[in-house]
Amino acid sequence: MTQKTERALWSGKWMFILSAAASAVGLGNMWRFPYLAAKYGGGIFILTYLVLVFTFGVSMLLLETAFGRKTGQSVIGAFRSFGKKYTFIGVLASAVPFIITPYYCIIGGWVAKYMVSYVTNSPADMADGGNFFVNFIDSTDSSFLFMLLFMAAAFLVVSLGVKGGIEKANLVMMPLLLVAAVAIAVYVATFPGALGGIAYYLTPDFSKMSPELLIGALGQMFYSLSLAMGIMVTYGSYLGKKENLTKSVAWIGGADLAVSILAGLMIVPAAFIAMGSADAVAAKSGPSLMFITLPSVFQQMGGIAPVIGFAFFLLVFFAALTSAISLIEACVSIISDGAGWSRRRSLITTVFVVVVAGIIINLGYNGLSFIQPLGEGSTLLDFFDFISNSVLMPIVALMTVIFIGWIMKPSIIIEEVKQSSDFKLEKAWTVIIKYVAPVLLVVILVAYVGAQFGLFSF
Repeated sequence: MTQKTERALWSGKWMFILSAAASAVGLGNMWRFPYLAAKYGGGIFILTYLVLVFTFGVSMLLLETAFGRKTGQSVIGAFRSFGKKYTFIGVLASAVPFIITPYYCIIGGWVAKYMVSYVTNSPADMADGGNFFVNFIDSTDSSFLFMLLFMAAAFLVVSLGVKGGIEKANLVMMPLLLVAAVAIAVYVATFPGALGGIAYYLTPDFSKMSPELLIGALGQMFYSLSLAMGIMVTYGSYLGKKENLTKSVAWIGGADLAVSILAGLMIVPAAFIAMGSADAVAAKSGPSLMFITLPSVFQQMGGIAPVIGFAFFLLVFFAALTSAISLIEACVSIISDGAGWSRRRSLITTVFVVVVAGIIINLGYNGLSFIQPLGEGSTLLDFFDFISNSVLMPIVALMTVIFIGWIMKPSIIIEEVKQSSDFKLEKAWTVIIKYVAPVLLVVILVAYVGAQFGLFSF
């Protein structure tokens, strides 16, 4: 079946860069990068991350966006265009955004709840050692309400289309996100004791270099850049043939790096202010850092706590929403390209799937809490996060680099890139895709699956 509507295109290179960067900038930048930087010696982790972003990271970004632009399709159609026998890779890749979107929206609902609570509640309510957070996620009404409100915001933007919705939303949210991040980081730097945290965060300590640091930075870079989620292939398929791909992916990688560093400049010095060391950050990651540790830090800022708390969670809300929008858009495009349906019908189907899956996963904190797929204390959200991030994404990325590097050959991507720009680093890119990327992706897969079962710790 063929598509019923003409494929949308970005207004130009900068709208593509802005939207792709908005997709890359998400919760991982806000709650995982500062934790890893604090854990692995600050500046040396940042330096390692920078090198990985501008080698392995941008090489993978270039592959996915060029692949999408060449085929004019999302992941299923892109692989199928080279032969039906390769469709299974696209099908596997398409499962990733459908698995991630529901639970990502649940976490987005948590962020929305805290953002609102800093307006309606006392900061002390959130800084109670975790009771506020646990009571909220275990609730049978409030947690579902905020999940649905977050979903509704993301669905609304996607329903308005690529130019009318995604571009306009990112044009507002990304600048506001950056302004808020800079403002909070600057404000935190003015507090007594903050300079010690900034020095720790930015000064490279080469004695902290280790295999664990390298694997931690590698995994963070891979997950943060929205690779192997079907997003960059979809976004690349909306890009005009005249737009410079090499410069575009460099800008995307740079934007992701900048926001990650800014997140650390907000959080690591704040931990020093409150507790005198980076241990508070290094000891906590993910939800516990975002929803338990940081509210306690904000509470110690006195009368400014409500403003700082609201501004911070507004920033995180924008980061979560822009990523959710890109995930939903990937789902809509996959259905539209795969089934030959209209965008409207594909969106309605996506809404149904995401809402139903979100409700089921959210029940894992109350009505279905007896289901603990990964062992004692685990939830349905933990399970789907593990399946998508630690298993499917590295496998999909590995299949993609083998497909491009060894089956179809790198020349199909190189030719696409050269349509709009010089490609002076094509030999280095080829080496990375054919030889380096497969090894690094196997390392990510083994390390993060092993971490889930206690064999490693990152």
